[in-house]
Amino acid sequence: MRFGLLGTGYWATEAHGAALLAHPEAELVAVWGRDPAKATALAERLGVRACADVDSLLSDVDAVAIALPPDIQADLAVRAAKAGRHLFLDKPLALSTADADRVVAAVSAAGVASIVFFTNRFYANVAAFLNDAAAVGDWDGARATVFGSIFQPGNPFGGSQWRREKGGLWDVGPHALSIVLPVLGPVAAVTAIDGPHDTTHVLVKHRGGAVTTMALTVDSPVMISSSEYLFYGGAGFAAAPAGDATAVQAACWAIGQLMDAVREGRPDHPCDARFGRDVVEILAAADTARQTGTIQLLPGS
Repeated sequence: MRFGLLGTGYWATEAHGAALLAHPEAELVAVWGRDPAKATALAERLGVRACADVDSLLSDVDAVAIALPPDIQADLAVRAAKAGRHLFLDKPLALSTADADRVVAAVSAAGVASIVFFTNRFYANVAAFLNDAAAVGDWDGARATVFGSIFQPGNPFGGSQWRREKGGLWDVGPHALSIVLPVLGPVAAVTAIDGPHDTTHVLVKHRGGAVTTMALTVDSPVMISSSEYLFYGGAGFAAAPAGDATAVQAACWAIGQLMDAVREGRPDHPCDARFGRDVVEILAAADTARQTGTIQLLPGS
């Protein structure tokens, strides 16, 4: 499958691009970026051609990998889907439910396959844990703590303007939701408050009755930078394991699953654009609750 890469930053280079080069059945053929000089430099590094415009890239590929800020990603994903190109996307899918809905509508209309690369979901040991936890059931809730320190010197994500503006809720919140939703199910209501170090504390009521608490930041003190996902209930306590591979290996597995979906004619995937859209809806509701001091009910609750 011929892929085009949209984006020239760290994650585009070190995750998406590296995985596309490493995957034995993927062929990376072109790169496009908002900065033509960076696109040319990355294309030379990866041994592919740089495209001056998106349409030129889309005309030469079967699928696109997008590693760009989420507000930019949404528009490009719609454009690529309408061109009939399969989508390897990143989280969050968008920064508003309306934009996420546009992506889902375009994907559905075109019948293309899509995967949103929630990194943790593509570690084999984490996937196995989630399958087992969902089968066990009998969970009262979960606690998710995701403390990052991306603004420390040398961190490759520290210069990301959208992360600085949107904070941990939108950056690491998708990771937390990607772990708890497969086990505890859809969300009925959400509220949130701010805490020290730009932390967002989120309280989530699932439709089945379980409750998830999430503490999220990308600006924590270095000494408490960590991630933990803990389920509890009648089955006792169960902590999700850390991933047992590199991000590039996880991306390779995700790319392989996208290609399998295309070959088998089944565009639906547990981490497709529809799931990405549901995550955005929860994040947007939490953001509104945080700003207004309210409890937000989600549609269908």
